[in-house]
Amino acid sequence: MTLEIGAPAPDFTAPTDGGGTLTLSGFLGKNIILYFYPKDDTPGCTREACAFQEGLPDFAGANAVVLGVSKDDAALHDKFKKKYGLKFPLIADLDGKICDAFGVWVEKLNYGKKYMGIERSTFLIDKQGVVRQVWRKVKVDGHAVKVLEALKAL
Repeated sequence: MTLEIGAPAPDFTAPTDGGGTLTLSGFLGKNIILYFYPKDDTPGCTREACAFQEGLPDFAGANAVVLGVSKDDAALHDKFKKKYGLKFPLIADLDGKICDAFGVWVEKLNYGKKYMGIERSTFLIDKQGVVRQVWRKVKVDGHAVKVLEALKAL
């Protein structure tokens, strides 16, 4: 399934770091940067998270929240957040339903071996819960800046 621009973002409730839960529709009235990443505390995922963290004041100034999603559990998210000082929620998609709903659980190829994994992707969701921009197969360097530019253009 591919989630298209202009479609309503699929709602979900899921566990987060810190032992909490989060519901996407609870953020209606704010813009949402929902980004999917493969694994906590790996080089690319760390650079991406830190770039979003660095941009948090600018995202907040544009009435937006940043939410990260991976299939790691909340305990790993807690360690990752503490290690890098991340101040935004990390969602634990343990059963993969959120990844499926957003179409980011895909077949990947690495050194000739096929496997299933999260395609690094970001969704910009507006205040009404509508997907306004989608980035797939994200290249980490400069990505957070591109997301901010798109957010400011809403």
